[in-house]
Amino acid sequence: MLLVCAAVLIREWLGEGVLGLLPVILTALLLALLTLQVRKGRQVFVAIGLCLTLILALSDDNWRATVLKGLGTAGFIAAFFTALASLRSAAGSSASMSRAGRFLAQQPPGRRYLALTLGGQLFALVLNYGSIALLGGLASDAAEAEPDAEIRGHRRRRMLLAIQRAFVSMLTWSPLSFSIAVSIALIPGATWPDVVLPGIVSSLLMAGTGWALDTIFRPRLNQPRPAFRPPEGNWRLLTPLFILLGLLVIAVVLLTWLTGIRVVGIVLLVVPLLAVAWVLLQRREDPTAASLGQRSRRFFWTEMAGYHGELTLLMMAGYIGTVGAPILTPLLLASGLDPLGLPVWAILLCIIWIIPALGQLGMNPILAVTLLAPMVPSAAAMGLSPAAIIVAITAGWALSGASSPFTATTLLIGSFANISAARVGLVWNGAFTLTAGAVMSLWVLIHALWLG
Repeated sequence: MLLVCAAVLIREWLGEGVLGLLPVILTALLLALLTLQVRKGRQVFVAIGLCLTLILALSDDNWRATVLKGLGTAGFIAAFFTALASLRSAAGSSASMSRAGRFLAQQPPGRRYLALTLGGQLFALVLNYGSIALLGGLASDAAEAEPDAEIRGHRRRRMLLAIQRAFVSMLTWSPLSFSIAVSIALIPGATWPDVVLPGIVSSLLMAGTGWALDTIFRPRLNQPRPAFRPPEGNWRLLTPLFILLGLLVIAVVLLTWLTGIRVVGIVLLVVPLLAVAWVLLQRREDPTAASLGQRSRRFFWTEMAGYHGELTLLMMAGYIGTVGAPILTPLLLASGLDPLGLPVWAILLCIIWIIPALGQLGMNPILAVTLLAPMVPSAAAMGLSPAAIIVAITAGWALSGASSPFTATTLLIGSFANISAARVGLVWNGAFTLTAGAVMSLWVLIHALWLG
């Protein structure tokens, strides 16, 4: 994993030709080693990838280039995942993060959802899926402290939904999200500085939709609310998160402007450095904390070992989508489904809604996007900016994260609520998905056809 990260980082900063095929070879080796260690359910995805490779080799003379591109995508995903995991590891041992999360979970009912939404976005930026695990655990503990069963059930549901919707709303703009990294890598000409402002608007619209629905359909209790106990601490507990957010955004924007490197290349460099700085700061505040060497060994030999199954799935999703697209495209054209024959607005709406629809069938958003992106007409052919396509893709990705019973977000929320992921995605988030989908569809069209 470390070698793949280094190879991908060098490729992003110095160009494709510096290391030649070394990043691809290392990625193939990593996949082979992971396949030997994961359970059979994950090995099935590797088998599917091999079968698609064979079909492509028999049907396309240019199959070698496609396979190399697929392995390049898989290597990029592995490197990006490892970089994000390093920051999540550093944040996981931070006492300030736990105090801030507990403060958000203890807010009064009138502002708890909004506090968890805004604070959850900051946590999601740093911890990725770890934000749901941390805040979800704190929210469950806060709900369990309520003796009344009716209030406890409502409180748990509203808090968990606020945390989940905060996370998915960050997928539309965060440079540390797979949605932005993968989409920008797949859409030619797309850059993060062009996407960040409309992406933030998407995030606000999606988070605002969730807050509005929670406010409008606030449950009515059969008895008076119990007396509220003030939370521990104050809003200054969120200061470290704001500082980290500022450092990340400033570093990404400044280095992108100075170097012209893609945002994913910047993230691969900046995020591990921030993680190292955070560990050193924790050591300075608490001399009994583990040293950087101890934390590094634990990260690579213990923590990353727990991610083998998830990493294999993500890498194969990128590879299968890349290899499967040239197989599926001729079949669609032969059936008469030519995207170029559709109006631009219809293509954008299809992008938004097909991704969550495929999520209902068990398709990972990475797989769905890598499979669909090559079939989307170029931005120039549609008379759009590349950012307009990214805004549509990330909107669909976020809706899939809220509604698909197979995504990590719904699975985690379901585990905290002791219900199935299908109930979380289709019942708890059913109205939200449809309402937010309608709002996002309107915004994507306005941005692409008028503002863009």
